[in-house]
Amino acid sequence: MFSSNATMNSCRRIARIKDRSSGLNTLFSRVRLPTNCRQGPEAAPPLTRSQSSAAKHAPGSDTGDRPRLRAIDLARKVRQERTRTPVEEAPVSAQQRRVTELKRFSLQLQNVHPNVLAKHLHRGVLYRDKDVAVINKPYGVPVRDTSGVTSISSVLPVLAKMMDGVKIKSESQLLPCLGLEKDSTGTLLLARSEEVVEHILSLNRNNQVQRKYWVVTVGVPVPSEGMIDIPIIEREITGPQPHYKMALSPLFKMNDGGDGVTKVRTNRQALPAVTSYRVLDSSNGCSLVELQSFTGVKHQMRVHMAFALSCPVLGDHKYSHWSKLAPQKLPERVLGKLGLEQSKIRYLPLHLHARQLTLLGTNQAEINVSCPLPKYFTQTLSRLHLTFPDKKDNHLSDSHK
Repeated sequence: MFSSNATMNSCRRIARIKDRSSGLNTLFSRVRLPTNCRQGPEAAPPLTRSQSSAAKHAPGSDTGDRPRLRAIDLARKVRQERTRTPVEEAPVSAQQRRVTELKRFSLQLQNVHPNVLAKHLHRGVLYRDKDVAVINKPYGVPVRDTSGVTSISSVLPVLAKMMDGVKIKSESQLLPCLGLEKDSTGTLLLARSEEVVEHILSLNRNNQVQRKYWVVTVGVPVPSEGMIDIPIIEREITGPQPHYKMALSPLFKMNDGGDGVTKVRTNRQALPAVTSYRVLDSSNGCSLVELQSFTGVKHQMRVHMAFALSCPVLGDHKYSHWSKLAPQKLPERVLGKLGLEQSKIRYLPLHLHARQLTLLGTNQAEINVSCPLPKYFTQTLSRLHLTFPDKKDNHLSDSHK
């Protein structure tokens, strides 16, 4: 009897435990139910791994963490910061923007692929025949090879093929005869053979090659026309920045009484230098001057204008000072006309342009070639209110880069 009652009590306990476990299971299912609740007639699809990660870091998520920045967003932000112009920078004037673009343009020409420079020169061919060619030399490009930059000489083989036609097999070549300074522009004479080079050099020694240059000077030469015949010598400048410059080596000097000149001892290293000049127009303390060199001394015209006439060429930062290397110092009136600040004057290019080339003694008829002024030159003339001597020259002032 006892055993039967105990067995019955045990069965009742087991039943109660099952009821409790069943109730817990029901409670657990109710608690889990909201995570699988339905919104509409169909259940929401389960999230992928990437969606689940994005949801964890989304704004307003239960994690409370800040949104994670993707790599592409970071790259865009960096690019925006680089291209953004600081608000506190002063506005750039049109003239400052022009000389900065010119500086950039010059550097681009010096570092471009030779074929690109050759195409640029090909567009600037002014004259050509079976013996010679005349091209428009751009600003800032050296004629001869220099370290690290593309020179005109280095692309002449490509230019020769372009001029003859790439489909034509030709042995012709182009060789520089009479050079131009790196920062000069204008007519550059090229020969098609070594024999023609020798012939041109012989003509030049006999003054049968005439080259006329146009320069803008700071100051007005007095008298307005004349001949400068003062030898030039290279001298060393000592000081904080030792360097070499071409300098005057006169044969005469004023006597002590100031009423005459006396001859001085000639320096054996001095080179004869003769330059003629003619003022074409003057305004606002500057002048448009035509120069012609009868000798081929290095930097001859720049030295004669700066030290013999005290009218340096605009943008000549080398010979505007004698004892130091510094940007050219311009009067306030000229700065105002140019729309420049003195702190930006270092970007102002040298205003020395080989305007006209004439060959008097070639095998054919006389060759006379004129070269258009570069854009920066014509803009400077406009700002300074300098005009051409003849209206017929206006068609030559078209801007070419």
